[in-house]
Amino acid sequence: MAHPKTISVNGRDYRWPEAPTVVICCDGSEPAYMELAIARGLMPNVERMIAKGVDLRGQSVIPSFTNPNNLSIVTGQPPKVHGISGNYFYDRATKQEVMMNDAKYLRAPTIFEAFHKAGAKIAVVTAKDKLRALLGNGLTFGNSKTVCFSSERADQCTLDKNGIDDVLQMVGMTLPEVYSLELSELVFAAGAKLMHRMRPDLMYLSTTDYIQHKYAPDTPGANAFYIMMDRYIGELDAAGAIIVLTADHGMKDKHINGAPDVVYLQDVLDGWLGAGKSRVILPITDPYVVHHGALGSFATVYLEDGVDAAAVIQRIAALRLIQTVVSGAEGCAMFDLPEDRLGDIIVVSRDTKVIGTSHSRHDLAALKEPLRSHGGITEQTIPIIVNRRVSTMQQPLHNYDAFAIGLNHAVSAAEAA
Repeated sequence: MAHPKTISVNGRDYRWPEAPTVVICCDGSEPAYMELAIARGLMPNVERMIAKGVDLRGQSVIPSFTNPNNLSIVTGQPPKVHGISGNYFYDRATKQEVMMNDAKYLRAPTIFEAFHKAGAKIAVVTAKDKLRALLGNGLTFGNSKTVCFSSERADQCTLDKNGIDDVLQMVGMTLPEVYSLELSELVFAAGAKLMHRMRPDLMYLSTTDYIQHKYAPDTPGANAFYIMMDRYIGELDAAGAIIVLTADHGMKDKHINGAPDVVYLQDVLDGWLGAGKSRVILPITDPYVVHHGALGSFATVYLEDGVDAAAVIQRIAALRLIQTVVSGAEGCAMFDLPEDRLGDIIVVSRDTKVIGTSHSRHDLAALKEPLRSHGGITEQTIPIIVNRRVSTMQQPLHNYDAFAIGLNHAVSAAEAA
C-alpha cells in the first residue's frame, strides 16, 4: 500500500518510518536509575544502544506527572495544545473534581491517530488503564493493524476494543498485580512479542512508576526493574527497531528522616482565609495512591470571588517551602498549560517538599517506604536515549520530541553504513 512520505499532525511534520519506530516512556525514570545501573554493568543492551546512538537529557512538561507528559509525548506538543494538564482537575462549569482519563478532555489528535488514518500499523501498550482511552483515541480495531491495551486489564482485551484477545497467552504471564514490577514487565513482554507478530510501524510502550516511587536508584529493587527492562530492549533492538527511550518525569526523595515532607496547603489557606474561600487541587491525584499518597510537588488553587490573589501569592511565597508561586495566567504561560484547566494560583514546591490538601484527606498508611514523588521542576530532567545517531535538533529537548527524534532525526541504517 502506498503511503505519504510525511504526516502532519499538531503543527509538526513526521517522516514515514524507515523501520519500526518504538518510543518507550519509562514512568518516573530519574536519569540516575539508568546511569548507575549501566555503571554497574546491569544494562548491557542499553549500554550498546548508547555506544552506537546517543544518550541525551531533556525536559518533561510541568506538572511533571504521568498523564500530561504521556499525552505530550504522543501528540508532540505541550499541554496548552492537547489540553491534558494533569491526572485530575477541577471543572469550573460543573463544579466537580474529575479524573482527566476520558478522551473527551483531549483537544488534539495523537501521532498514532494521524499515522493510523494513513494506513500505518500501530501498537500501543500502557501499564495503567487510566491512559488507555487517551492514547488510543481515534484508533479503530479489528483490522489486524492496530493494537492498544493496558497490562492492568490484559485479561479483558477483545479484538473489537483492543485489536487483540490473547495477551496473557501471547506473553506467557498471569495477570499482574497493579502494584508490582510485573505490571511493567507485561508491557515490555507484549512489545517484544508484537514486534515479531505484527512488526508495527509505530509502537509506544508506557510503564508504571510503582518501582521508582518505592526504590531509590542503585538499590536492589530498582536494579531488578532495569535489568528486566534491558532484556526486552535488547530484543527490540535486535529486531531492527529504531528505539527512543525516555520518561514522563523524574523522581526524588520527598521526606525528612523518613517522614513525608508535606505542606498541607488547604489547611494553611483555611487558616488564613477561612473555610470555603479556596480550593486546592492536586493534579497528581489518580486511583493509584498506594505509592504516593496523592502527594506531589505541584498544586493549583481556586479562589472565591473577592479574595485578593496577589496577597495570597505573597503569603504562600513567604512560607519558604515553595520554589515557584505565580498567578494561574502567569504559570500557564511559563509552563505551556491551558488556562481554563488551572486555577487562580499555581504552586510548585521545592526539592524535598510535597503539597497536600488537608491532613485529614490523605491516608498515608499504605506508604511502607519513605516517600518518593514528583510533579515539580526538580523532577523535570529526563533521559532521551536513542539506538541511532541523531542529527542536530533545536534545544532544549523535551520528551515530547521523542517521535520527531525517532522519525525525523535518527540517522537511517543506510546513512549509518
